Amino acid sequence: MEIMSLRHCSLIFLCFVAAAQSVVTPSGKWVSNLKYFANNNYDRMELELTGTKLVGKLGNDSFDGTFRDGRIEGVVKLYGDELVTLRGELKGDRIEGTVTYVGEKLDFPWEAYREAPKSAGVPKTHVFEPTQFEHYFSDAIAPVLHVSPGDTVKTWSVDAGGTDAKGVRRTSGGNPLTGPFYVDGAIPGDTLVVHLNRLRLNRDSAISSPLIVNSALNAGYVADRKKVSDYDADWKLDREGGFASLQKPTETMNNYKVPLAPMLGCVGVAPGGGNRFRSGYLGSFGGNMDYNQVREGVTIYLPVSAMGGLLFVGDGHALQGAGELTGNALETSMDIEFTVDLVKGGAPRFPRMENNEFLMASGIAGSLDEAFRQATTNLVLWLEKDYKLNPAEVSSVLGTAMVYDVAEVVDPQVHVVAKVAKTRLAGLKR
Repeated sequence: MEIMSLRHCSLIFLCFVAAAQSVVTPSGKWVSNLKYFANNNYDRMELELTGTKLVGKLGNDSFDGTFRDGRIEGVVKLYGDELVTLRGELKGDRIEGTVTYVGEKLDFPWEAYREAPKSAGVPKTHVFEPTQFEHYFSDAIAPVLHVSPGDTVKTWSVDAGGTDAKGVRRTSGGNPLTGPFYVDGAIPGDTLVVHLNRLRLNRDSAISSPLIVNSALNAGYVADRKKVSDYDADWKLDREGGFASLQKPTETMNNYKVPLAPMLGCVGVAPGGGNRFRSGYLGSFGGNMDYNQVREGVTIYLPVSAMGGLLFVGDGHALQGAGELTGNALETSMDIEFTVDLVKGGAPRFPRMENNEFLMASGIAGSLDEAFRQATTNLVLWLEKDYKLNPAEVSSVLGTAMVYDVAEVVDPQVHVVAKVAKTRLAGLKR
């Protein structure tokens, strides 16, 4: 019995040593943060230890260093030529140390933590009942829910004026947002993938506005435009019949009906650099894009600029024509179901979307011509990367197949979408 006890103790000791050795090696996948004053610079890092030699990658740049007595020293050529020195101490699943940039007299903090392995479990479905609503796209807002890539969220939003499905005013207006949702594993530079599985109207009314906004019209027409008294621009929604009509139509408009096409005006992530934008704003982070093809069945690709992405949704529309010309579409509350995925790296400069028919690339800028150029470039880069087309080949494709949508002209930025039918791409190797 005494011999068996000694053997048993030896096995326990060996297991302890093996476990300790697995903890103290820096080999593996990490998320690194090279700080520069108040700025965070996150990137993925992968290291491999052979003896005391430590090599690997920090983002796309080579790491070359050593590991002795729990301490890491190495150099990285950022952007191919800017040499930085890293010094740190391995503390289990964390690295704490400093980074020295060329030309800087100060050392800045360097920290890293082990990248969590992708969950092998079954994707979860989360039901989220919002109790408050946000009016900014910002990484300073605490996440309402953590989700993993592959998970699905069922939730809802109030309308642009802050009213819910029962007609109760829940918050102030201005496109109140549901969220943000933190996607585990998402770091700046990644691509957040949002599949809109289900968008359903949850009430029988929508609010709107009675006139085309001045910025979409010639100044002369605006000056001469006749005033219209007592016109009610709000709508009633026949969800069973699938159409909308004015609540109190004039005699001329009495038989005017339009087919329902539920969409989300707002789908966006937190912008980078500590910036925050009102929920009526749009930009590279998505936001108040007001594109009438952001419907059930669409997939949206957004560039991650903050840890976890921080996804916001809202601004449901029962229907919207191109440009959102009246400044308000058929604004209503919405039941929303989406699934999130994550592509490591590869973040597009501006949002991209696809459905069964089209690849769609956004351009968002202060003018129509600049947004047009941004959208065209966004789609060109997409086809060059995914279809391995050279500039001449992509010119032949888009020169014969390009379609443009003017998505939004009434908000602080203009939104143009360049799109190409998937049937035109079917003969290309991907």
